[in-house]
Amino acid sequence: MSRRTDVVVIGGGQAGLAAGYHLRRLGIEHVVLDAQAAPGGAWQHTWDSLRLFSPAAYSSLPGRLMPVQQGQLYPDAAHVMSYLADYEKRHQLPVERGVWVDAVHRDGAFLRVETDCGDWQARAVVSATGTWTRPFLPAVPGRRDFAGRQLHTVEYHSPAEFAGQCVIVVGGGNSGAQIAADLAGTADLTWVTQRPPRYLADDIDGRALFDAATARRRALDEGRTDTGGVASLGDIVAVPPVRAARDAGLLTARPMFSRLTATGVQWADGTAADVDAVIWCTGFRPALAHFAGLRLRGARGHIATDGTRAVDEPRLHLLGYGDWTGPASATLIGVGRPAREAARRIRELLA
Repeated sequence: MSRRTDVVVIGGGQAGLAAGYHLRRLGIEHVVLDAQAAPGGAWQHTWDSLRLFSPAAYSSLPGRLMPVQQGQLYPDAAHVMSYLADYEKRHQLPVERGVWVDAVHRDGAFLRVETDCGDWQARAVVSATGTWTRPFLPAVPGRRDFAGRQLHTVEYHSPAEFAGQCVIVVGGGNSGAQIAADLAGTADLTWVTQRPPRYLADDIDGRALFDAATARRRALDEGRTDTGGVASLGDIVAVPPVRAARDAGLLTARPMFSRLTATGVQWADGTAADVDAVIWCTGFRPALAHFAGLRLRGARGHIATDGTRAVDEPRLHLLGYGDWTGPASATLIGVGRPAREAARRIRELLA
């Protein structure tokens, strides 16, 4: 027997909680289904030294400022998890944990949400599953031949397990730079990037990034010239550990290698290096497999959206996957506005 509600929110991380907050404010009956056993979303699984790009006051969800972390300008992951747990409790959000959503199907006037704990029928669905569970690994020649250890950002925790080892970190974004900085001085580090690293100015943090993303979206919506958004500023936020490693000469990037060998890597000019481990900081893809039955993906695997609403299924909203579902919507401070708009459009749908 299916349970029934107006809205099912899939995912109880920061985007799902923001959606729940706005749905609750509008008096819309809903449930938040989360596969995790505890609050905190993907923040539960990050590397030990990870910190936010922005001060606490600029890293808040709607309706509750993040408290300052004692002695820290930029809060760590444990502080964020504590904040999310408190947020969920303070706003009395109806989160059901340990629930894995297998699929979403059309069912007449409803969308049927199939889970490992039974089905739900909903008049609308908000998907807020993020990207952390879908790490991307590039198809580099020889990747299956390498006999050493390979891991993605999601599997990295601390430099201690790589002490004295030869390690290659792949990726010129924030995670690549931060993990490379984390390993510098502990491991024999080689950092490789597709293009020379582009650091943002040292005084830029998440506040400026949110403003840039918002200005770009406003320009596009008004038919003006694309400002380039965050990408126009650079690829790497120079957080203090990255800045320190860079200024000490420990973050000198080499070009991307052309292939892996059984014992290491080889560059296009024939030079080679033996390595113990390769850490792929190569990004993520949206975790949207539960929508396969709705057949919403286009030729390039993208679900077309109008704001957060799926163009080909107006009962479905996608939240927190990046700028295509709202400016800076994959960030704590950025997800509030698209969550509010999604809740308002759902209210119009239900009316």
